Amino acid sequence: QVQLVESGGGLVQPGGSLRLSCAASGSRFSIYAMGWYRQAPEKQRELVASIGSSGSIVYVDSVKGRFTISRDNAKNTVYLQMNSLKPEDTAVYYCNAGDGTYSTWGQGTQVTVSS
Repeated sequence: QVQLVESGGGLVQPGGSLRLSCAASGSRFSIYAMGWYRQAPEKQRELVASIGSSGSIVYVDSVKGRFTISRDNAKNTVYLQMNSLKPEDTAVYYCNAGDGTYSTWGQGTQVTVSS
């Protein structure tokens, strides 16, 4: 099993940037597909971006061109670089790891975009 710890959230003005990190424990990080999800108040959790074990990447349309997901298997870490942030990006951001039969979540990190 793997444990995930997110960091990097905070308060940022519209147009600003943040980089989220998700550090994973365990030795099998490289085989997992990793995803960043977010959940705003009174809304369902949604996939923001994912990166497969082979490096294949998917983004939700609303963040294309603004967010970049990447992974460093040597550091057991996945990142989400968020640029040109908008108030509608405000949410708790969660990291997920899975391999089709196993899935686990981090505790989440709050991102607030406000002037």
